[in-house]
Amino acid sequence: MSVRGIRGATTVPENSASEILDATRELLEEILNRNGLTEFEEIVSAIFTTTTDLNAAFPAEAARGLGMHQVPLLCGSEIAVPHAMPLCIRVLLHVNTDKQQHEMVHVYLREAKRLRPDMDSAQ
Repeated sequence: MSVRGIRGATTVPENSASEILDATRELLEEILNRNGLTEFEEIVSAIFTTTTDLNAAFPAEAARGLGMHQVPLLCGSEIAVPHAMPLCIRVLLHVNTDKQQHEMVHVYLREAKRLRPDMDSAQ
């Protein structure tokens, strides 16, 4: 079994706790579903970042709300690159799996689909 990375991103319309938590929950549920992850024991850790215009809630709260109580979670801020996509939440999940890295399905939702137009999962 190997540790593999799964990426995802989404956006919110405004800086509010409910929007951040709802969008993060939606993103995590989609990542779990598309990658066939059914047990939180399979998740080694998760790193969440938000653009600097989002500070109303920690995205990790949504993961805890889904039941990821034993998964190590970390939140941080994205680098404030000029002209970068605003109001964006990103996640990097590390998972234990027998799958190869190319089998991992990365998920981009809402406006974040524009970040990775090269990926089928962003369509």
